[in-house]
Amino acid sequence: MMVLAGCGKTSTDPVVAPPIPPVATLNPDFIRGVDLSFTPEILAATTQFKDNGQTKDLLQICKDKGINTVRLRVWYNPVDAHSSTAEAVEFAKTVTAKGLNVWLDIHFSDTWADPAHQSLPAAWKNLGFTVLKDSIYQYTSRTVQAFKSVGISLKIVQIGNETNSGFLWDLGRVGGSFDTNWGNYAALVKEGIRAVKDVSSSTKTMIHFAGIDGSDWFFNNISQQAISYDYIGLSYYPFWHGKNLDAIASGMNTLISKYQKPIIIAETSYPFTLGWNDYTNNIVGTSSQLIPAYDATPDGQNAYTKALINMMKNLPGQQGLGICWWAPEWVSFKGPTATNGSTWENLTLFDFSNNALPALTSFGSYQ
Repeated sequence: MMVLAGCGKTSTDPVVAPPIPPVATLNPDFIRGVDLSFTPEILAATTQFKDNGQTKDLLQICKDKGINTVRLRVWYNPVDAHSSTAEAVEFAKTVTAKGLNVWLDIHFSDTWADPAHQSLPAAWKNLGFTVLKDSIYQYTSRTVQAFKSVGISLKIVQIGNETNSGFLWDLGRVGGSFDTNWGNYAALVKEGIRAVKDVSSSTKTMIHFAGIDGSDWFFNNISQQAISYDYIGLSYYPFWHGKNLDAIASGMNTLISKYQKPIIIAETSYPFTLGWNDYTNNIVGTSSQLIPAYDATPDGQNAYTKALINMMKNLPGQQGLGICWWAPEWVSFKGPTATNGSTWENLTLFDFSNNALPALTSFGSYQ
């Protein structure tokens, strides 16, 4: 906050209009990202996407709308080819051919990693701590090198996904009864970061936390461990992390002020309907999960998108560096009666006819 010292004023002083506050602007490097990790599986099912009713290539639609970055997750040894390094590298070739950047989300697990699940890869289950550190370095190095070897320069690499309680449990677990374990967590993260920078010094590294509550505690411990990283990544889903955008902005202001790092909303989404398009239960399905100002309609989703960009735009020092919409393409591609289909089809940026929604246009171009 700036405090101005007062000064005397006389009747001969000219009348001066109060200054007009500067209009906040987006960082010129603002990331408009989409996590398209499901895309190889969805396209393999011959799913088609549309813009204004016309069938078009999914990546071309995203690029035409102004999207500049694609986020891809990687699992260590998944049960099938999906989310493998090989699949991500192959898809990344197409992404970069479209002129889009690639942001890699390494989960350091064979499956989903999130605040409640951070399982070691099965192949690492019985490793001692020293060997585990070396395994992280070697695996991260190989993974980044796999992209580099085909000419892909990764824009961002996450060292873990939603690591609120650490990762690689229990050796890298923190919080609760593991709150004395920060040294172990830090040592493991540092090996991942070191591997990224050794292979590609220009690639930025991110540490990812889900939500705002607890983020100051988490990044304060990161700071105390002297972990050198580039970006704070936050997940923000109103139905899980709070419906007060002012409170979210205040929390991000605190993080920027204390830790001097740009912030990217690494995951978000919002529904365009509370309906469903297959027989798979959806994550969001009731009005109680909504921000009251934004209803579950295409217009409400669009307004939420603009509000989120405005929030990032108004963070101090243009340190709101981007937003990534999670699974905007995870439509009901397995058919209308699938019970193992999408839990997310009403949170995508495509309607139930797979036609691009207004929020995708705003997300890619709104200033």
